[in-house]
Amino acid sequence: MFEVKIACTEKERDDAFFVRKKVFVEEQGVPLNLEIDEFDKSATHFVVYEDERPIGAGRIREIQEGIGKVERVCILKEYRGKHLGNLAMKALEKQAQETKMKKIVLNAQSYAIPFYEKLGYVVTSPEFMDADIPHRAMEKDIEA
Repeated sequence: MFEVKIACTEKERDDAFFVRKKVFVEEQGVPLNLEIDEFDKSATHFVVYEDERPIGAGRIREIQEGIGKVERVCILKEYRGKHLGNLAMKALEKQAQETKMKKIVLNAQSYAIPFYEKLGYVVTSPEFMDADIPHRAMEKDIEA
């Protein structure tokens, strides 16, 4: 059974970092010092679990009043294609709405743009490089 939890304990935060390191550092080659950053202390972290096993992660932080930035959304390779990214994003969006955010912005890796478009996000920038990976900025209004 899959569930998404807000990381409230040190173990849950470590679970989120475990998944992020597997996906971004080991699989995609992002340097660890870029992956783990100064915003990790203040962001709200999410972990996708299969039973007790961490298999996905993401975080959200308020960057301006009413605007949340979703970052570090990832699913372990062997679990992709099972709609777990949708599950994670719905949890992140729910948290944003509950904390009175009106808009979510994110920087999507270019290959993932169709995934975010299906969730209602629109591209707002030309392609740019981040950690040597092509990205585009996207956003979605979430006001109820």
